[in-house]
Amino acid sequence: MLQCTAVTETPYEEAFDALDDMKGGPNDPETQLAYKAHLLCELGEHTDDVQHAAHLWIAEDPAESLWFLWTMGGAHVINHQFATLTMCPARLIDVPNGNRDWCNYFEGHPHDHSFRVTDPLRDLLSERARAEAQRLISEDDADDSREEC
Repeated sequence: MLQCTAVTETPYEEAFDALDDMKGGPNDPETQLAYKAHLLCELGEHTDDVQHAAHLWIAEDPAESLWFLWTMGGAHVINHQFATLTMCPARLIDVPNGNRDWCNYFEGHPHDHSFRVTDPLRDLLSERARAEAQRLISEDDADDSREEC
């Protein structure tokens, strides 16, 4: 399933207050929000009767997270709220490879778990980052071998 593509502007003052008031919230909500001028729905594709959801923060104790939930009417947000929700307990265990993936959504979320949702743009950017890292490592290795001569 592909990720939902809904995006909205972050209501900064409300987000700051929600992070500042959250038990186990960040020490510096302003820094946490510095790069979140817009929020992308993290859920899998869904119908208009399901709220969009973007994750803002997870507290370690208790394992609750702050989410921004919103509904759209055309190109405009009609309703929104900040909610502190418990994380989904679902996990995917790949015994042969020894991998575990936890769902990154809130408990009771609609539709598929996060490990079943793909984001083609994120995948493309990750691949480009890996290729660039490999290129830089190769350059470093080449520089090291020239220095040894």
